[in-house]
Amino acid sequence: MSEQITLNALNLTRRLGRREVIRNVSLKLRRGEVLGLLGSNGAGKSTTMQLLAGVLVPHAGQIEICGHDMGKDAISAKSCIGYLPETPPLYKDMRVDDFLTYAAKLHRIARNGIAAALVAAKQKCGLADTGQRIIGTLSKGYQQRVGIAQAIIHQPEVIILDEPTVGLDPAQIRDIRTLIRELGNAHSVILSTHLLGEVESICDRVEIMQRGQLIYGDTSVRMQSLGHQAGFIVTLQSPPDTSKLYHVSGVVNVEALSDKRFRILHNYDSNTAEELLATAAREGWQAQQLTPLKGNLEDAFVQITQGSDTEREHP
Repeated sequence: MSEQITLNALNLTRRLGRREVIRNVSLKLRRGEVLGLLGSNGAGKSTTMQLLAGVLVPHAGQIEICGHDMGKDAISAKSCIGYLPETPPLYKDMRVDDFLTYAAKLHRIARNGIAAALVAAKQKCGLADTGQRIIGTLSKGYQQRVGIAQAIIHQPEVIILDEPTVGLDPAQIRDIRTLIRELGNAHSVILSTHLLGEVESICDRVEIMQRGQLIYGDTSVRMQSLGHQAGFIVTLQSPPDTSKLYHVSGVVNVEALSDKRFRILHNYDSNTAEELLATAAREGWQAQQLTPLKGNLEDAFVQITQGSDTEREHP
């Protein structure tokens, strides 16, 4: 069965005066996935999200949402979208239920379906006990939940979230990330962020934006592998002289972390861990713990973005 594309953007360009702030951006969003649009502040993420949501009109390019062309049938396309801008569009002097009822009417939910839509949205966003609270009295984390609730109240196919965790404390960030991951199970979600941890914890796929262009796209797992050096940390209760560790096949670098712990880097195509454990058993080094090194998203991001700058400087 073929995958279902819910959002398809092709060669989007947006100008500010004579300057192209978004240039030839193309991306696809599949049903049931969370796509992270990653980039530094000023990379063009928010402008791209506004284009995808239909808030801005591209000067060139095409956007299709669930089969509807945004340029030709914007009403049908936008009916399939739930959008949370970086600053949530909240009326802070309203009660949560009143605001969400207003949002439901804006999304043209039938009058007899509004009550059920409110219950479903509040349940998904952890707002069941806040219906009579004034929005302005809620914590920022809960205000963000209300913002997400208004974006999903009409059960859209595509959810667009612009920097959904900005300004939240660690506990609130964790809760919002859990919510986004759950939404990704039933909807298609695209979120913009400059936080690498966001990508690692909730995104299936990542697109990196720099200077208004997409410069990298792949799964978050594969991106993480770019920053990965094959190796492991091993504890040896009776360690040999460090020079002997270089005799194990594939070892390219040994770093003593303590008298008994060593970080060992090796070639990707070697079975160094297996050989070291066998050697340790034979030589009496008493290997007790071996932990593979994990990929580092920060290193991968720097490698990708610096590589893109180098290509521009030296075409």
